[in-house]
Amino acid sequence: MRVAALMSGTGTNLVKIIEHEKKLDKERGKSPYHIVVIFSDTFDSNATRIGKNYDIPVITHDIKGFYSAKNKPRKDLETRVNFDNETIKALSPYDIKVAAYVGYMSIVTKPLVNAFLGINVHPADLSIIQGNKRKYSGAHAVRKAILAGEKYLKSTTHIIESRVDYGKILMISQPLKVELGDNFDPNDEAIVKEVEYENQERLKKAGDWIIFPKTLQYIAEGRYSEDKTGHLYFDEKPIPDGLKL
Repeated sequence: MRVAALMSGTGTNLVKIIEHEKKLDKERGKSPYHIVVIFSDTFDSNATRIGKNYDIPVITHDIKGFYSAKNKPRKDLETRVNFDNETIKALSPYDIKVAAYVGYMSIVTKPLVNAFLGINVHPADLSIIQGNKRKYSGAHAVRKAILAGEKYLKSTTHIIESRVDYGKILMISQPLKVELGDNFDPNDEAIVKEVEYENQERLKKAGDWIIFPKTLQYIAEGRYSEDKTGHLYFDEKPIPDGLKL
């Protein structure tokens, strides 16, 4: 399975995905998935360094410069459609089947959503519903969970769809106990920010870095399936809220 990695920043998730691929290569003689190209929408991401370290071609198209050249605000999604179409064109020589969104910080539009099967990891349990919405979708999910009094954190892999963080759930990590420290005060912004950062870094190691590579592996192995009504299955068993590790 040929995979493109889309990133904007440090690419720590990408490194773990590549390391898992190398591990499978060593254990099996061949990994079921292969990262064939890295695409970055920022000129100052770690894409070039990662590409050099692992001999993977890198495409960089700076989205900030793209908008600036067109004299358009970043929130203009019509311009984003043009950017995404150019991204698809740039990736077309690589025969991509799956796009792994490894810290890609731009909202994507329908052309890119429809071009490849997109997979993302989100630092929250997206199966938790409040009203008719996913309670911890969007930015600062770890902070939201901590301030809501959650005792445990989880990561979720899901399919990229037009609505951000609302794609079908593929896998949910094991729970990680929240650590607040001795001086936690929900009204002290500096303390909240520090606790959010520390717990999110712990969740990356215990959640993101485990389930993202495994999700790609299982997709490549054909262990996920979907029926005509859009319901997901793993090893032919229904998973309405994703595979629980």
